[in-house]
Parts: sequence; structure tokens; C-alpha cells
Amino acid sequence: MLDQIARVAAQRFGETPALVAVDGWALSYRDIDRLSDEAAVGLARLGLGTGDVLALTMPSLPEYVVAYVAAAKLGAVTAGVNDRLAPAERASVLDVAGPRLVLATAEQAPARPPSGATVVEVVPGQGPESVLSGIRAAGEAPPSLPADPDRPVTIVFTSGTTGTPKGAVFAGRQLAAVSLADGGEGWGGGGRTLAGTSFAHVGFMTKLPGTLRAGGTTFLIRRWRAAEALELTERHRLTTAGGIPTQVALMLQVPGFDGYDLTSVRAVIFGGGPATPALVREARARFGAPTVARYTCTEAGIGLGTGPDDPPEDAELTVGRPRTGVELTVRDADQRPLPAGEVGEVCLRSPAVMCGYYRDPAATEAVFTADGSLRTGDVGWVDEAGRLRLAGRSKEMYVRGGENVFPVEVEGVLAEHPAVAEIAVVPRPDDVMGEIGVAVVVPRPGAPPDLEELRRFGALRLAAFKLPEALELVESLPRTAMEKIDRRALAQAAARAHRT
Repeated sequence: MLDQIARVAAQRFGETPALVAVDGWALSYRDIDRLSDEAAVGLARLGLGTGDVLALTMPSLPEYVVAYVAAAKLGAVTAGVNDRLAPAERASVLDVAGPRLVLATAEQAPARPPSGATVVEVVPGQGPESVLSGIRAAGEAPPSLPADPDRPVTIVFTSGTTGTPKGAVFAGRQLAAVSLADGGEGWGGGGRTLAGTSFAHVGFMTKLPGTLRAGGTTFLIRRWRAAEALELTERHRLTTAGGIPTQVALMLQVPGFDGYDLTSVRAVIFGGGPATPALVREARARFGAPTVARYTCTEAGIGLGTGPDDPPEDAELTVGRPRTGVELTVRDADQRPLPAGEVGEVCLRSPAVMCGYYRDPAATEAVFTADGSLRTGDVGWVDEAGRLRLAGRSKEMYVRGGENVFPVEVEGVLAEHPAVAEIAVVPRPDDVMGEIGVAVVVPRPGAPPDLEELRRFGALRLAAFKLPEALELVESLPRTAMEKIDRRALAQAAARAHRT
């Protein structure tokens, strides 16, 4: 499916810039198709074939896009590895993916190759002809694949409740459903956008076919920073702004925000986590554009949303209504659907939902209800207008700046610090990040650890967004009647202490 879309997009949009690199050079739609043909032949000569996994461990570069399309033209499956992960975390993802081939930039290359894999270093190009130049077979193209909507195309990694990576598998059928929901069956109409998050996220991996159909231009950035995002929006007359709520909040806090010419922005899009009503209202007023909310999870592909013409309160108070082809239910603990107004677990069913977790049938079975709906793990209710209102998340996971953080994983690392006797990590509301982690520590006798010491210790094995940003030292941790740590009490105490 992706291979076919790339070819048709090249015919329709030709030399229109599809990607603009950080250094200002562009890849056209015709470039993507031609270079991915040549790269596909080169990848095949390196041993990549139908059904094999290609892992991409690199930032959001033009090389990433060309390699992804090239793998699809071979019938191979692309697994992106988030470049924000720590080395040990990237290694865990690669161990689960079991790739035949790894393409990695020097700073992202694994310290040890995954079992049975070949690692090839990728040097970021300085123009179209230097993209994957060491791999491509100039002037050659692979044979066309027969259409097969059930052929896997990508593995998008998420994390389980213990932080163990799980890979959501999407085939051509799911990618077609995502494309249909986003843009319908037409071609064209795409705008000018900024790639503000890692290409390894579900938002890029499952939406690339729709992005190619739209024929717009995406501008790349080395590492998202609020001021630079505003400068690029003004300079390139970008037509959309937004991202995760944290990114929007940081842009609004940039000194001189109101001096930027943002009149090209037609919509501010929130996704990747809940936004507060105050943030949505401020964004609408100061960007001078409608706000749009998007809600999904990695495994769902697509979910719910609001539209730019919907009443303002839709995006302020809710995450909208089901998108094309999506069935929403809210269920009780026994997985029975609940009526509107009652709080339960949010479940989604659509043609875009993942095939299952890669090589993990037990986890796949657990995440689906008996009738085939996906359990998101979120808690909410449907209001009288048919909109979903989120009440929180099940279990202990919290979202910091659009990134999922699982306290058990963080605790498992920080508990090894020699000054820590007991530790619990709980979320605390934050105006910019949405939520941040608070480490509640019972210290061992002697000098207790300070926050920076704990963060340095954890940074050896954890991504920066998982590290706690506040520390509380206590004599003991509260426990429930079942002798478990009372996380709810800790979180409430952390929130009260922050308010005072």
C-alpha cells in the first residue's frame, strides 16, 4: 500500500517539495519514489527481504522516510526506534524487533548488534543524491509487489506497564484506514507543516501514506524547540501549528510570541495527551486560529477528534467524537458497555486498529475485549453530545510532555541507588508538561540523595523524560490494607504540596 502510494504521489506531485531538511535542501515527491526504488535494491542486496524487519535508529531525517518507503517496496517491515530513548532502552526495542538489518546514525548505533542483524551506518545527506548513497543502486528499481492489504508494513513500539517494549504491528489495511479517516480518498490539499515529534511515533509511521496523498510539504527540525518552531512557522508560512500540549504551552511562553507573524496558521492541533481548557483557550486566542483535539493510542491507529468548525468547548472540555470508521465504547470492569454519562474504560474498534503485538500473543489477547475492541487503558465517559471526556488513566502510567512514563520502570532503576531504601514515583500536575514525576524516597541511614544525584544516576539507563523532576524525603511510604504502596495518597499529597 505504501509502495503504491509513493509511486502515484510521484506522478501527481512531481517536483513539489515533500520534505525540507534542516539545512534547507528539499526532497521532492519524485525524489522519494526514485531514491526509495534505488535504496530497495540496495537493501535487498544487504539481505533484506519480504517479512524481514528493518530497524531505523536515527533522528527524523530524510533518510528515515526514504528507507521506510524502500522497505515497503520489498515487503519488509519497518521498526522505528525513538531517538530520545537511552541506549539501554533502544537495545531493548531492538531485541524485541529482531531485525535483519539496522540502519543507524553514528550516535544512535547500538553498542552491540542485535542477534542475527547487520548494522549499517547512515551519514545524513547534504542533498537528494547523498541520501543513503552508500546503499542505493543507482538507476535500479525492485520488482513490483502484488497487492496484499494484510502484509505487515510497520511495527510501532510502545511500552507496557512495566516499561517492557511492545511493538504494535500495522499492515497495509490499517494504513489505508488511517489515510481514509484523515483525508478521504482524494489527492492533494496538503499544507505546510513542521515535523515536531520523532518519526518513530505512531503519528508518522501510520500516517505517511495519507501525508503523501495530501501532497504537502513537511519541514524537519533537529530537536524541537519552541522559539525555533515559531521562527519556522513565520519564515515558511506553515499552515498548522501545535503538537503535544506541552509544545503548545512552551510556544506560548516564548518571549515576544505576539510579535511573530503567525497569520498563515489555519489550525492549532493538540494530540498526544490531554490539554487543559485554559491552554486551549489561550492557544486559540493568541494564534488567532481554531483549535483541534486528537485522541488515540499507539495500538488504535486512529481514534476521536474535534473539527475546526466545532464549538470551542469541544476541544476545551473533550477529545471529541469518533472519527470515520471508529466505534467507541466505555466499559465496566467486566467489559460490558456502559451508557452515556457513566465512567469506565475507553475502548475503540476500527479497521485501523493494530493487527496485534509483535511476537506477543499473550499481550495481544489481553489488550482486546472478547468482541474485538481495543482496551486503551484510559478512563472516561461519553457526554450528552456524544463527546468523550477523559477522567484519567488506568493503572499508574502518566504522560509527561506527550511521552508515556511508567513509574515501576523508573523505580526499578532508582531503587538501585545506594542511598535509597524505598521509592515510589507518582505524577504531579504541571502547567507546561501536563504531568511530571515526583520521587518519594525513604532514605537509608546517612546522607540522603538529592534530586540531581538521582537524576544523574537514572540518566545512565532512562530517557530524560522519564526522570523525576521533584523529590520528597519521607520516613515511610503509606500502604493500603493489602500492604501495597498507596500511590493515590502519594499523588494527592504531591499535588497538595505543589499548590501550597
